[in-house]
Amino acid sequence: MEKGKFKKVRRVIESAESLLKDEKAIAAKAVPVIGELIQVTKALVNQLGLNSGNSSIPPSRDPNRPKKKRKVKGKKRKPGGQKGHKGSHLKKIDHPDEVEELEIDRRTLPKGDYERIGFESRQVFDVEFTVRVTEFRAEILKDQHGKQYVAEFPPGITEPAQYGDSVKAHSVYLSQFQMIPLQRVTDYFVGQVGLSVSKGSVANFNSLAAEKLWWFPSWAKRQLIGSSVINGDETGINIDGKGHWLHCLSSDRATLFHVDTKRGLEAMERMGVLPRFRGVLVHDHWKPYFTYDDCKHSLCNAHHLRELERAYEQDGKKWAKEMAELLETINDAVHAAGGKLPKKEAKRFRNEYRRILRKAHRESPDSGKRAQSKSRNLLVRLKKFEKDVLRFMGAKEIPFTNNQGERDIRMTKVQQKISGCFRSIDGARNFALIRSYLLTCQKKGIDPAAALKMLFDGKRPPFASS
Repeated sequence: MEKGKFKKVRRVIESAESLLKDEKAIAAKAVPVIGELIQVTKALVNQLGLNSGNSSIPPSRDPNRPKKKRKVKGKKRKPGGQKGHKGSHLKKIDHPDEVEELEIDRRTLPKGDYERIGFESRQVFDVEFTVRVTEFRAEILKDQHGKQYVAEFPPGITEPAQYGDSVKAHSVYLSQFQMIPLQRVTDYFVGQVGLSVSKGSVANFNSLAAEKLWWFPSWAKRQLIGSSVINGDETGINIDGKGHWLHCLSSDRATLFHVDTKRGLEAMERMGVLPRFRGVLVHDHWKPYFTYDDCKHSLCNAHHLRELERAYEQDGKKWAKEMAELLETINDAVHAAGGKLPKKEAKRFRNEYRRILRKAHRESPDSGKRAQSKSRNLLVRLKKFEKDVLRFMGAKEIPFTNNQGERDIRMTKVQQKISGCFRSIDGARNFALIRSYLLTCQKKGIDPAAALKMLFDGKRPPFASS
């Protein structure tokens, strides 16, 4: 719903409420009915006005959302490369795989004597998909008594014909990192590589990768527990038609996912990180996180900005717009100061924060009812958790938002849209473990495809070998 229409609807609702309060001519029996209709109207208007900019609705469910123009230092940024941007292009290599000589057709030249003085080169980079089959032939010897001796095959070579580690790593990369459904992975191998790989084999490769990562969860837990700041988030997943939860804890060192039937404290206890964590936990104000009081909390201000936008757009609360502008101003100041504000400047912003909340109490007073408006609940929360909202001002490592956690968990939502659900709890756990490993490798500068090849070769990445 457009902003102008929201204002019009608000005026109509306010008029109805005023009439209901002052008009004695209304029949007594009609008063509660009209009051209920007003509340229903408010609820419907609020629901219609929610979008990805003022609520937790994902952008994928909000295709007609208004796009904000990107700005640089207050100016509109033009599309394409910016002034001063260094472009990148493909560069020639010294030793190409194949050289094709091109000669001039002498018949096209004027008559005369010609001497070859060199050449001009251009290179074409292309990809060729081929299957490479290696046959191992184990020598057989027989002694004078007829007893035979057979040479040993390399470790892992156990079948007359089997897939190599590169095929397994490539399959897991497509399935678990690029999140291509099993059938489409088999179609890819058949159509592009010319290799028949069944859906069952693709699933088995995923299981094998998870088995080889037996060491990773305990390693990741140690990294997260020892971090000064970690991010927490969770999302619902579908396993064979039943609702489950995927919990995510992450830092700049590691990412760890945990699949559970529960969303709350029981699952967090089973995950085994937060009960021992003593740093700063960044999250979106989900109450069970506050159960852990041995750590400090920092709240996601991206969520606050969306809620403040809703309060301004739908409820017309001017204080909400002021607060949103203040939070963004503080964030800019923190970046300009190198990640941490001087105490004097932080105190000034804190006083301004409190001033806006005092104004908010006048604009959104306590209704005296058990159920308060969303705007009132928001300002109460901002006041009660002031330290957690503004904690990012005082430490370089504490972020303004929970983007780290949300970014790590986001692609799981994509997986659910592509595949619909996991077929089994084991498949979901394999996915969680493999993606935990691959996202961690990315944070360490290791390409996911290389990380999987390393895994199937029986090697641990350098960061986990110590």
